Amino acid sequence: MNSPGQYEQQVVWTVVPTDIGPLLLAATRDGLVNVVFHATAAVRDKALDRLGSRLGSEPAEAPDSPLLAEAIRQVKAYFAGELHDFQLPLDWSLISGFNRQVLRELASGVRYGTVVGYGDLAGRVGQPGAAQAVGTAMGANPLPVVVPCHRVVESDGGIGGFGGGLEAKRRLLALEGVLPEPLF
Repeated sequence: MNSPGQYEQQVVWTVVPTDIGPLLLAATRDGLVNVVFHATAAVRDKALDRLGSRLGSEPAEAPDSPLLAEAIRQVKAYFAGELHDFQLPLDWSLISGFNRQVLRELASGVRYGTVVGYGDLAGRVGQPGAAQAVGTAMGANPLPVVVPCHRVVESDGGIGGFGGGLEAKRRLLALEGVLPEPLF
């Protein structure tokens, strides 16, 4: 006989301080499942409630969890300028369809220190003309920074939007050498 909750997905989380503010990292046994910007108490609690309802499990704070250890190490190394390519198992269960296809292409095909246009990324997944849909996929990215939506820019050279705010996008692109460091 199955016990209640036997098939629930275990979700563990922690908050990591970074140069762009605190990031919430959440993982399941399948991999990193969510990264949330500006993880102050209120933002964190709202994100955890949403994550718990989506995955059917109450997320547990577990900064020492082996499920999070490598993600924490790699995020810190990235912000220290010591890591260019995240090598983490990712749990894609929060995203599907076209959005997942676009984000997988972004993760595997747009290297550190480079950028791609929304339209170019649409073309890479066989949907030329779907630049606006690519923008929607970037906004739905449950794994920002690790799946580098900050590397997607407008074809006319504009920086484009960013769920973490334009200042965070500028700082990430500066860290990767794409933009000069902000003066202030």
